[in-house]
Amino acid sequence: MDTYGVSENAIFQPGNSAPQYSEWLAFSGTSVTLDGEQRYLDSHLAYQRACLHAIDYLSKFGYSPEQAYLLLGAAPIEGRFSGVVDIPNACATVYLPTAMFDVDISPSSNGPTQIDPGIGAPHSAF
Repeated sequence: MDTYGVSENAIFQPGNSAPQYSEWLAFSGTSVTLDGEQRYLDSHLAYQRACLHAIDYLSKFGYSPEQAYLLLGAAPIEGRFSGVVDIPNACATVYLPTAMFDVDISPSSNGPTQIDPGIGAPHSAF
């Protein structure tokens, strides 16, 4: 890799990128804790908050929080740091493709369509 000037970090050549999604639902988060404490440009916290907003939203459709968490970990979501120059807050967004769901998860006047969560995601007894 020295020939290409790459010595510290690896480079990647992605394979096929199908499927391509065109409709997304975006969730944003800022660098403010659940207790309301503002953290100066904490982009990690902003991304965490965006994910928590997505989990809360999916829970309204009948997914357990654990199922929603696992879904975010396995789905082809897009995460972006949307604003790290807006002092004092950082902003992050998580984009969830709507076409991967069997039901319409877009906000509507009818409210969320309830899914059958099945047996749910396993979790520890702690």
